[in-house]
Amino acid sequence: MPHEEKLFANPDVVFREEFDDWVIVFEPNQGVALGLNPIGAFIWKLLDGTRSRTDILQAVADHFDEVPEEARDHLAGFVDVLVGKGFVGHVVEEA
Repeated sequence: MPHEEKLFANPDVVFREEFDDWVIVFEPNQGVALGLNPIGAFIWKLLDGTRSRTDILQAVADHFDEVPEEARDHLAGFVDVLVGKGFVGHVVEEA
């Protein structure tokens, strides 16, 4: 069975917690910033290179009430944006 990619936050990205659990992440090499809502901030904190998308989705489901069925698609889209902007990378473990 193939292993899922493990996701990690780019160590160059600045993570700044703001009010009401909102966060600003800033990639200084490109000068790009994103605002993350509390769920996005929660997910960001899980991007340590040890968790796959499935692991992160399970953590979200365990932590938040009433996670909708389409959460997997939302997570995939969110991660794809972060990867596309250089905020997140991934590694694939060898079998």
